[in-house]
Amino acid sequence: MTKKPEKRKAKSGKELRWGVERRMEFIEFRLFWEGKINRRDLIEKFGVSTPQASADLGKYQEAAPENIHYDIRAKCYYPDKGFKPKFLDPDSDRYLANLLSLSSGIMTEEESWLYSVPSYGVLPQPHRGIDPGRLRRVVGAIREKLAVQIRYQSMNAPEPEWRWITPHALAFDGYRWHVRAWCHRGEAFKDFVLARIVSIRLTKGHDLDPTEDVEWQEFIDVRIGPHPKLTDTQRTAIELDYGMEDGELVIPVRRGFLFYFLKRMGLDIDPNVRQPKHQQIVLLNQEEVEKAYSLSEEGHS
Repeated sequence: MTKKPEKRKAKSGKELRWGVERRMEFIEFRLFWEGKINRRDLIEKFGVSTPQASADLGKYQEAAPENIHYDIRAKCYYPDKGFKPKFLDPDSDRYLANLLSLSSGIMTEEESWLYSVPSYGVLPQPHRGIDPGRLRRVVGAIREKLAVQIRYQSMNAPEPEWRWITPHALAFDGYRWHVRAWCHRGEAFKDFVLARIVSIRLTKGHDLDPTEDVEWQEFIDVRIGPHPKLTDTQRTAIELDYGMEDGELVIPVRRGFLFYFLKRMGLDIDPNVRQPKHQQIVLLNQEEVEKAYSLSEEGHS
């Protein structure tokens, strides 16, 4: 028996099929970020017919008459002054993520919802090659709850070595992907850099309870604030930059991620080593963080 298309309730209170709702979101995305939309946009993006594109724009106009008006000369729809999204929550992160995806080649301009892509630049990062076949086997081991024998190049050994691990999660530190796993040799939970897995040989059953990985399960609230030696206006700028409230921002971090988090944020060194304008932020609960960090130092391979 064929399953009927799933229906979702839009903000307008009406139920729409997922495909239609998606196009309503696209209409609002273009109206909000590009300032206009026409039938051709819907046709090219979703492959719908001209009548369907017209119907979608008519449906949107019916749902939000105060949001949109049609310019006969330009043959385009434009947002009204009182435009308030009904199907989409405008999100700066989503817009900028489109630019990042374009820059990395993950997404093409045809796949992106952006139309007029602004000039932009992204700091290049070295490509860290992860073999898709080995990644598939690691993901499969996580899904099937298996131990896997990997040939791994650790920085603690001169040559790659075979070892058994039982993976239970993937982790990204901002630069590299890791697999979080029980190390049979070290009898401890550790992070293994996926790109350093040279080859995979065998798998076997292994009972593992991921909740026993305390460093993965436990979170610590890292409290950061502007460097105290900044001027008042500089401190205000940093508070706005990080979205701080009352001079601080609380960031929950997995205890096993503290090593990567502190390093990436430049919080792994004495804040007095660099000038305040370069350091900019400091730990407000340094003693608590250092205590948690000292318990997690051995979890990297």
